[in-house]
Amino acid sequence: MKRNKLFAILFLSAALVAGGCGAKKTDTILDVSAYVDAAQSSLEEKASEAEAPETGTKEETRTTEENLSNNSATSKSGSLLDTSDMFSDRDLEQEADLTDAEYITLESGQDVTISSEGVYVITGSAKDTTIIVDANAAKVQLVLDSVTITNEDFPAIYVKSADKVFVTTPDSDNSLSVTGSFTADGTINTDAVIYSKDDIVFNGKGTLTISSTANGISGKDDVKFTGGSYSITSTEDAIEANDSIRISDGSFAIKAGKDALHSENSDDNSSGFVYISGGTFDIDADGDGIQATTVLMIDDGTIDIDASEGLEATYVQINGGTISISASDDGINAASKGSGYDTVIEMNGGKLTIDMGSGDTDALDTNGNLYINGGTVDITAQFAFDFDGTAELNGGTVTVNGEEVTEITNSMMMGGGHGGFGGGPDGNMQGGGSQMNGENGPDGQMQGNGEMPQMNGGSGPDGQMKGNGERPQMKGQKGQKGQMQGTDTENSTEGKDSN
Repeated sequence: MKRNKLFAILFLSAALVAGGCGAKKTDTILDVSAYVDAAQSSLEEKASEAEAPETGTKEETRTTEENLSNNSATSKSGSLLDTSDMFSDRDLEQEADLTDAEYITLESGQDVTISSEGVYVITGSAKDTTIIVDANAAKVQLVLDSVTITNEDFPAIYVKSADKVFVTTPDSDNSLSVTGSFTADGTINTDAVIYSKDDIVFNGKGTLTISSTANGISGKDDVKFTGGSYSITSTEDAIEANDSIRISDGSFAIKAGKDALHSENSDDNSSGFVYISGGTFDIDADGDGIQATTVLMIDDGTIDIDASEGLEATYVQINGGTISISASDDGINAASKGSGYDTVIEMNGGKLTIDMGSGDTDALDTNGNLYINGGTVDITAQFAFDFDGTAELNGGTVTVNGEEVTEITNSMMMGGGHGGFGGGPDGNMQGGGSQMNGENGPDGQMQGNGEMPQMNGGSGPDGQMKGNGERPQMKGQKGQKGQMQGTDTENSTEGKDSN
């Protein structure tokens, strides 16, 4: 600055002398200095303005549209999906109008085919029997009243064509199961106990138990639930749909070999959403608890998930409800799976509790942005937050390992009962030198003369990390159970998958 000011004074002085103002040299130089001071002040102000954000803070200027891509529909400040027509009036009715109903009693080895619109009350127990709906553009309501169907290789209910099918359970217990390997219907892979090629709605006040050697319920359009109690055990997905899964109420006990709820259309990645506005869920899944291609939006409900990943979608929005997740991979994962939406995790309300397993796991993991605007978030995890975009804590209460946090730090390494990064028993680190040169010993302990990487927050008893220190960055390959191996002298990231 001083050098620039001196050059300016000399330049202006020379210009004034050349212009014939030498007789007032001293006064002129003083005046020039004043002008330069003013000019210098103006330049500093402009430089300061140039360094400052053009539109103020993010909290003040971020609009709802700016939180999503240009072709996205809504934002963090409102409902992501239009819920005004999620369910029709008839969807929400829990009792069927039996005025003109037709009554059917099942018999083993004999299929029942329904080809016209109407209400059908079905009773009885049977083996190797399928209820087939082939009614073109008609609406068909199946009232299951104490029905038991056990098939070896084909669906118990097969909707080949219809405008919409309602499966209603009155105050009765019903059971549908397939015990062997499914066989196809020509080119149609009918691999679910209830298989529907068109829209299907489940409602009522009774119970429906489903047991499957593949999928429990499979719908190639929309699958909706507005009432009833469901117990589903499946070796693959419990409930899957191409276009959407929509749930306003009901009770669900699910044990799935893959995902509990899965909405995906392999032919159209702009569809495949899950919307939940009520109900109670007890989910045990080897894959994801709930997965959607585009949007997973929860407005209400009580959801308890024990899975590899709890919730997964391109855009996950939680507006209400009580959600508890115990996961061995990611608690909530936002990854780009579909088009039309940014990759976001957004918490606006409700109560969210996440308890993560040890190792290379993240409670909230997004390949894009993370917004916490309200509600209560309680995390027990070694790594609480992992985001590739931006993160904002605009409201609500966030607690990590028993301590309330006021900002979101990327790849946080926390204490709790999981031990420190790459630790041995009780998270203990071994060795001493500035490089992570030693190989892992038993139980992931560090050996050799590599110093422990610098971490913010300090260590507590048993080598556990406290506070909101960032995840140390290391170069090398993962050993068993997420332990780091290698002899590199630099600490750089490699091998961490945020998906």
